[in-house]
Amino acid sequence: MYSHDTFGLGHLRRCRTIAHALVEDYRGLNVLIISGATIAGAFDYRARVDFVKVPSVIKLRDGEYTSMASHVDLHETLKMRQSIIRHTAETFQPDIFIVDKEPMGLKGEVEETLQYLKARGTTLVLGMRDVMDAPHLLEAEWKKNNVLQKIDQFYDRVWVYGPPDFHDPLVGLDVPPGVHRKMEFVGFLQRSVSTLGTKSEHVPDEDYILVTTGGGGDGADLVNDVVGAFEQDDTLKHKTLIVLGPYMPAKERNHLIERASKIACLQVIEFDNKMEELIAGAKGVVAMGGYNTYCEILSFDKPALIIPRTRPREEQLIRAQRASELGLVDMLLPEESADPKLLAAALKRLPTRAPPSASGGHMRLEGLVHISRIVGEWFDDRDHYPPLSIVAE
Repeated sequence: MYSHDTFGLGHLRRCRTIAHALVEDYRGLNVLIISGATIAGAFDYRARVDFVKVPSVIKLRDGEYTSMASHVDLHETLKMRQSIIRHTAETFQPDIFIVDKEPMGLKGEVEETLQYLKARGTTLVLGMRDVMDAPHLLEAEWKKNNVLQKIDQFYDRVWVYGPPDFHDPLVGLDVPPGVHRKMEFVGFLQRSVSTLGTKSEHVPDEDYILVTTGGGGDGADLVNDVVGAFEQDDTLKHKTLIVLGPYMPAKERNHLIERASKIACLQVIEFDNKMEELIAGAKGVVAMGGYNTYCEILSFDKPALIIPRTRPREEQLIRAQRASELGLVDMLLPEESADPKLLAAALKRLPTRAPPSASGGHMRLEGLVHISRIVGEWFDDRDHYPPLSIVAE
């Protein structure tokens, strides 16, 4: 599996979820995840799931990229990443190659490996979120590199990690008929509390609201608004656990920790690799609404308030608007959550809000089951698929 991981933890966590489900269902299967996440090693992995770390590249807030190692030129970093990806594929010789979200990889770094693996008969799968981005933004990004035509050229299957009646990730684009034929909406990826390693040490003993920013690189505004609501409204007394995320800049992190320390009901931590456990125990969740957190909200059926990021991508906004339309979550726009009174009122309502299941449908958490079934069907064709191994980038 390939996970480019330039901003946040979403890609790696999605790959890891799929990998764990597959090795649990098939004893002869091995999964190797190629990841650029700086903290890939902070997570627990099941037996027969491993990862290869490529040099990290950071996506800045303006959408540009830079090397994590400031003394190494971005071009040189990309050359190293491309070489490691190709060499890993040549050594591992995967039967299936699953690419997460970026069809040609970061700056096209996977295209050479796709060419090599296609020539040797590897099944190539592109995995897409339920929402990629606003159509005009995605089209502008993909058109200059002819991405849709390359998806048609290289990939055997396109898995959409959501149900067809929630959102089409390619809506508004001029999609080749071949790509449409390859698309399969598998459903959302259900999450469960991990049994790997030790339990989280951060779960409060009392009822609590969880505030999570995902990776945290762009989560300071959300936490700032939440802390501001508590500062302005002293009737907000509900225990609240805030997870800043490992990528939140140090200056912003330290400032928020200092402010929150003056409010007795707020507890702030930087990171927990057992987020499923924290969400499962919460009375309600406040989040930006990235893909993984949204799947966890549905999986554990938690009342949720989504305050989406709206720049540079509109993915979270589109997902939150659709989920709000369906009655699955409550939503505030960032400019609304900046109003302490408005946010305080929403926080007070949250613990008693009806869970997503009360909306009457649209949960559709069968993604892992469908993926496992598809892979099992490929297993059955032993002439074409010898004892199976999977590479996940």
